[in-house]
Amino acid sequence: MKSCKVVIFKINNEEYAADIMEVERILGYSEPTKIPDSPDYIKGIIDYHDTILPIIDIKERFNLKNTGYNEESKIIVVKSGNTCVGLSVDAVLEVIDIFENKIESAPEIAKRDSNKYIKSIININNRIIVFLDTHAIVQSEELVSLSQ
Repeated sequence: MKSCKVVIFKINNEEYAADIMEVERILGYSEPTKIPDSPDYIKGIIDYHDTILPIIDIKERFNLKNTGYNEESKIIVVKSGNTCVGLSVDAVLEVIDIFENKIESAPEIAKRDSNKYIKSIININNRIIVFLDTHAIVQSEELVSLSQ
């Protein structure tokens, strides 16, 4: 049976996942430099290997309550093509293999335009994990222009 490896992380006590093949690195959280006149969900930029890395506040991007950051907060660096962005998350929990039969289509209500970043749902060991489409997040127009 086919499987994929995912990194599981928390946002507001809910579990989310990203395909590990789309993750370049996991960094400790550091406060980004603000960029004037950028969307609220873009928290700013940080220096990353002598390049500029835009940081997305996933809570704000998904219209969730922002509970702030602490010592467990991380930045997950994801890449799509030549574009990298950092996703701020509350905590990184684990990296695990998920078998194909544990991945289900997202329900119709989750397929609305506002949830275009949801790839599918992982249902494993009585856990419901939202599997994100990081390519859709990285390739949003605002981020592509900011990272260039």
